[in-house]
Amino acid sequence: MTGLEIRRPDGASESLQAKALVLASGGFEANVEMRTRYLGPNWDLARVRGTPYNTGDGIRMALDIGAQAWGHWSGCHAVQWDYNAPWHGDRKVGDNFQKHSYPLGIIVNVEGQRFVDEGADLRNYTYVKYGREVIKQPRRAAFQIFDQKVVDLLREEYRIREVTKAEDATLDGLARKLEIDVEGFVRTVRDFNAAVQPGTFNPAIKDGKATRGIKPPKSNWAQPLDTPPYVGYAVTTGITFTFGGLHITTDGHVLDGEGRAIRGLYAAGELVGGLFYNNYPGGAGLMAGAVFGRIAGRSATREAKSA
Repeated sequence: MTGLEIRRPDGASESLQAKALVLASGGFEANVEMRTRYLGPNWDLARVRGTPYNTGDGIRMALDIGAQAWGHWSGCHAVQWDYNAPWHGDRKVGDNFQKHSYPLGIIVNVEGQRFVDEGADLRNYTYVKYGREVIKQPRRAAFQIFDQKVVDLLREEYRIREVTKAEDATLDGLARKLEIDVEGFVRTVRDFNAAVQPGTFNPAIKDGKATRGIKPPKSNWAQPLDTPPYVGYAVTTGITFTFGGLHITTDGHVLDGEGRAIRGLYAAGELVGGLFYNNYPGGAGLMAGAVFGRIAGRSATREAKSA
């Protein structure tokens, strides 16, 4: 690295000399073309939870000079996001478009069918992979269904003004309001209720209160939906960041295609590949940014001083 070229607000270009450079410009989650190319069908229609400016520019610049692509390029961090949220993040609403109390109820698609085990694990270990499952469903839509036994336990994000929800005293009435297949939904709830096994409900732990005889099962926190009025929340997929990126050393040095460090080039944050595959534990991205940001900054400073 000898520096970088920037574009000033007046449109003119300017070169800045530097002996080391740290790339920390995020993934490609806001790039429609790259999402479609690497993540697959329907990802061009995902909502972007944050900024519209994380378009993979830093990744592409590094690849253009021979950096090695690394990690799970067809994977990403995603969540269940309000169905009518804007295409990019709203700073006033912030994270409240997310809907993360699904372990307390069931999730169905527009055909009224369940498609995941809502109680497979604590929320922090399932919310990312389930966010990705929603985009595979018809209309890229899903509906989180609760009854009055758990409404008071829902997270604060369910109480914001900008929410897509319906409420009704009957299951078929709720299905009509949410535009879900009525017959399929009522049958799903009936079969689910019949499959719930005895046990003590405890949302603070994996309580083992499960269903038996239905697919997919619900492994924890299974309670019959039998206390009206019933409430449903419409969600789609909101993408947070992408998993594919650049290959770095433990010092934050970017490697080229032959595994050699590119002199003066370091990376940190979401454009680092190889940290996450298929799933994601809550908070790990923030921690990775802090850790590798500090490491890359120290390494770049050390190289600049030695040069």
